[in-house]
Amino acid sequence: MTLIKSISGIRGTIGGRVGDTLNPLDIVKFTSAYATLIRKTTKVTSNKIVVGRDARISGEMVKNVVCGTLMGMGFDVVNIGLATTPTTEIAVTMEGACGGIILTASHNPRMWNALKLLNEKGEFLNKAEGEEVLRIAEAEDFEYVDVDHLGKYTENDTYDQKHIDMVKNLELVDVEAIRNRKFRVALDTVNSVGGVILPKLLEQLGVETVTTLFGEPTGDFQHNPEPLEKNLADIKALMQKGEHDIAFVVDPDVDRLAMFCEDGTMYGEEYTLVTVADYILQHTPGNTVSNLSSTRALRDVTRKYGCEYNASAVGEVNVVTKMKDTHAVIGGEGNGGVIYPAAHYGRDALVGIALMLTYLAKKGMKTSELRATYPPYQIAKNRIDLTAGTDVDGILARVKEMYTGKAEVNDIDGVKIDFPDKWVHLRKSNTEPIVRVYSEAATMEEADRLGKDIMDVVYSMVK
Repeated sequence: MTLIKSISGIRGTIGGRVGDTLNPLDIVKFTSAYATLIRKTTKVTSNKIVVGRDARISGEMVKNVVCGTLMGMGFDVVNIGLATTPTTEIAVTMEGACGGIILTASHNPRMWNALKLLNEKGEFLNKAEGEEVLRIAEAEDFEYVDVDHLGKYTENDTYDQKHIDMVKNLELVDVEAIRNRKFRVALDTVNSVGGVILPKLLEQLGVETVTTLFGEPTGDFQHNPEPLEKNLADIKALMQKGEHDIAFVVDPDVDRLAMFCEDGTMYGEEYTLVTVADYILQHTPGNTVSNLSSTRALRDVTRKYGCEYNASAVGEVNVVTKMKDTHAVIGGEGNGGVIYPAAHYGRDALVGIALMLTYLAKKGMKTSELRATYPPYQIAKNRIDLTAGTDVDGILARVKEMYTGKAEVNDIDGVKIDFPDKWVHLRKSNTEPIVRVYSEAATMEEADRLGKDIMDVVYSMVK
């Protein structure tokens, strides 16, 4: 079964039987449930819902089903066409819409697609709202309007430029400094919407030379679309030629940002947020937030400026909630997701690129030299496979009890054990009997050893 329903939306592979995959009937049901929730909860007086999509091969089909269903529920659809996730988010607020749906499966392969659901603020639904959508869909507790109340359909292709204008107008983005540096930039946009908007952004920021790999938005991804080093041999080889100052790599919906240095070494996606935060905190001191599985380098940088770092549960909606609660000036996730409230409360690679280029221009450093100024942490990722029926919550509770008093322990999302110079985070999967184990230390070997030591503790409990 490759149809996954969760509080953040619905995703699956295209084709197959109803209830097993992402198909027109399930798309209709889920879209209808979302529209029903929005009708009940929105405080916006407009009747609009924004729809944007990445360049996936199935995008046109999914868009047609979603837009038609929303019209059948009585909503006016504003289709912004091929658009990044952050572009769709800002379009919701600029349109004064009731909500928005982003048609993207993020970093999943080409056969996947998904519906990501936004509220009237252009932010993802919270847990309670997501659970209500699931309930409505399961019960088919929705009703379509009559012929006199069908929604209208319009298309608006202006939001790429509006997004770029918003980024250029941020107070801490210095277009003149970027132009004067005469940057030579490479891009890997993995055959999706980044290939449409990012060359325009870089040109308007004054970048002198832009080389784009996989820029045609065909949806036929030429490599695994998750922006991890093992998937990025082409852009790495390009950078090793020494003809560019920096490379930016995005996922298909352009909310994650990874980078390569001028010598072909990967900057490390965990350090995208760390570097941007370093720049932001120099000008607007304040709190920062990342999730429990992100590098502690953000905490180190935050404390360097006498500010407070806070950790949230994993998930963008949890990061945003913690950022609002703590009035954070910058936050995000270690997967290259930068959330800058001065722009909007969503991960945005365009914002990350503009701030990174500004900081690099002002520092007058090579990209590798800037990277070397941060603590050299490494994160190892492992998993514990358990048999069905295993009391995962009980095991995590025992791990927490075992390490309480020996280290700083956080249990807001699984169990994180924080030692003075390293940490390990155990988090159970919501869909299968496994525990994800993330660990960080000064070297990859030490990080992996820490994770596996904790895994041995868990396995001994199971026995």
